[in-house]
Amino acid sequence: MSVTIKSEREIALMREAGRILSEVHTALGEALEPGMTTLDIDRLGEKLIRGYGCIPSFKNYNGYPASICVSVNDEVVHGIPNKHHVIREGDIVSLDAGVIYQGYHSDAARTHAIGRVSPEAEQLIRVTRECFFEGIRYAKAGNYLNDISSAIQAYAEKFGYGVVCDLVGHGIGSHMHEDPEVPNFARRRKGIRLAAGMTLAVEPMINIGRPDVVWMDDDWTVKTDDGSLSAHYENTILITDGEPEILSLR
Repeated sequence: MSVTIKSEREIALMREAGRILSEVHTALGEALEPGMTTLDIDRLGEKLIRGYGCIPSFKNYNGYPASICVSVNDEVVHGIPNKHHVIREGDIVSLDAGVIYQGYHSDAARTHAIGRVSPEAEQLIRVTRECFFEGIRYAKAGNYLNDISSAIQAYAEKFGYGVVCDLVGHGIGSHMHEDPEVPNFARRRKGIRLAAGMTLAVEPMINIGRPDVVWMDDDWTVKTDDGSLSAHYENTILITDGEPEILSLR
């Protein structure tokens, strides 16, 4: 495993990538409304990203055909935008997006309620976001990677939720996916010791029901096995000697 420590120049570029991605997410969240198709969301997202002079990280990445992953209700991640998939009042929609700014990546995800949603859906969205912040309380130099992972799992399970174990967060920098893997669940080993200058994409993926997931025939879209709702919240963070810096949150 080779975990890179970013230079001040690299951090500055990733900070700008994160700022731009935060603006993109804000604009997408404000634009979401019933009647849009998931393809409408993708086209708007790509236009926004390129309007900032950036490249969409996901477009054609390992063959992924879009710029924004749009995952609805029981879709956990990697939903492929489609002109026939209309979002409706009461849906929850997860948007996962990445940008490349001068060769450096930022990656972030948000789950949005479309109009009035059930109390159960509202709580899932809120708790998934809180899982991220519970995890990064331990994202400090000198702590271990597993400290983040354990905190995320413990918080989600207090609500009886299933923590997805088939997908994990990751290191990030000049490549979208770098070492180390960042699980949202505890492992037996402590993992690496965190050091200032590491950049990580921490991304809880939480199901109302069981943690099990299945891949669809498109080889991308991941759904909950039991058909329950799922939410996703992610930011790119910088490990420092003190509190972590969230690079992709406005």
